[in-house]
Amino acid sequence: MAKQLKPETLCVQAGWTPKKGEPRVLPIYQSTTFKYDTSEQMARLFDLEDSGYFYTRLQNPTNDAVAAKIAALEGGVAAMLTSSGQAANFYAIFNICQAGDHFVCSSAIYGGTFNLFGVTMKKLGIEVTFVSPDASEEELSAAFRPNTKALFGETISNPSLEVLDIEKFARVAHSHGVPLILDNTFPTPINCRPFEWGADIVVHSTTKYMDGHATSVGGCIVDSGNFDWDAYADKYPGLCTPDESYHGLTYTKAFGKGAYITKATAQLMRDLGSIPSPQNSFLLNLGLETLHLRMPQHCRNAQQIAEYLLKNEKVAWVNYCGLPDNKYYALAQKYMPNGSCGVISFGLKGGRDVSIKFMDALEIIAIVTHVADARSCVLHPASHTHRQMSDEQLLEAGVRPDLIRMSVGIENADDLIADIEQALNA
Repeated sequence: MAKQLKPETLCVQAGWTPKKGEPRVLPIYQSTTFKYDTSEQMARLFDLEDSGYFYTRLQNPTNDAVAAKIAALEGGVAAMLTSSGQAANFYAIFNICQAGDHFVCSSAIYGGTFNLFGVTMKKLGIEVTFVSPDASEEELSAAFRPNTKALFGETISNPSLEVLDIEKFARVAHSHGVPLILDNTFPTPINCRPFEWGADIVVHSTTKYMDGHATSVGGCIVDSGNFDWDAYADKYPGLCTPDESYHGLTYTKAFGKGAYITKATAQLMRDLGSIPSPQNSFLLNLGLETLHLRMPQHCRNAQQIAEYLLKNEKVAWVNYCGLPDNKYYALAQKYMPNGSCGVISFGLKGGRDVSIKFMDALEIIAIVTHVADARSCVLHPASHTHRQMSDEQLLEAGVRPDLIRMSVGIENADDLIADIEQALNA
C-alpha cells in the first residue's frame, strides 16, 4: 500500500487488499495448516526459500494482514503479532539477546515488564540495568557495558505516566551501537510515531487501545528497518552469522531490512509459539478501523476530567501530561502534539482509605484490572496489583499509596464527571 496514505486511511484500509471477487472484510483463516501440491513446494517453505503459509504457529494470513496494518501505521518495514503484549516485549529483547548479554531499560515501565526483565530473563542469563527515564545522557551512558545489546523504554509509562524523551534515548542507544526499543502502547501510532524520533523497534500491547474494546489479549513487534545490524555484526551473531537450524542461512543477507522480524518469526515463534488466534486478530483489526476516531475522544475526555480534578478541593494531586503545570508537559507537546492518551492518575486527600471508599462509590466507572478501552475504569494499585507491598516499597516502585489510575473511556465527559463528583461526595 502507498506510503503517503494518512493514518486515518491506513487504519481502515491497510494490510488487506482484496482482489476481484474476494471478501471486502479481512477473512478469518481459522486453520492450523495449509495445503501444497508437491513435497518440493513444502520443502522450500521450510527452508525459508519461498514465502507462504504452511502452519499457523509460524504465519497465518489473518495475523499477517493485521501485522501489516500496524507496521503501516507505525511507518515500519515489517511486524509480527504475538499472543500478548508481554510476549511482544520478551521476543523483542530475546531476538537479539542471549545468556551472558545485558540491556539497559527505563525504570518507569509496566510492573509486569519490570518483573519479566528483572526476574524471569535473569534466570535465562540475560541481565538488565534499570535507569530513571529522567536520567541525563551521561547517567544513561554509564549503565552500558561491553555486552549491552539494547535500550528499552515506554513512550508513556504505565501507571506512572512519565513521558520518555525519545530523542535523548535514541542518541544514547546509537552512540553505543544498539537499537532503541520502545513500547508505544499508550499513545498508539495515532498520537506518537517513535520511528520519526529515532526509535528502531516498537512494541505494543494491542490488548489496549488498538483492540479498544477489551475483547482480545495480544501484542505486536514492529521493525523500522533503520538499524544497521551488519555494522555491529559481532554484537548480533544471531542476525549476522549463519543459522544452522536453516541450513546456514544468514538473516541480514537473506532478508535485508526484514531480517529482525523474519528471525523473530522463523526462530522464536517456531520454538516458543506465542501466537495470537486468527479470531483474536480479526477482532483486533475491527478495533484498528476506529483507532483514529477513538484516540482523540479518549484524550478530550481525559483532559476535561484532569482539569476538573485539579480544581476539586478533595483531590490532593493530579498527574496528566496534558496539564500545563505537569512535569512532562513540554515533552508531551513535542512528541504528542495532538494528545497523549486517556489514562490519568490522581490522589485524594485522606490517602488509601478514602481512595477505596471513592472507588466503591463509582457507578458508571468500573473497578477492573484493565486500561485503555472504550469503557472508563479505575484501579488502585496499592490495594490491587501491588497489594503485597508496604507503603515504603510502593514509593520505591514509583507507586504512591494513594495513587488511583483512571482509564478514561469514550463516553460523554459530563456523565463521567458527574459520576466522579457523586463518588467524591459519598
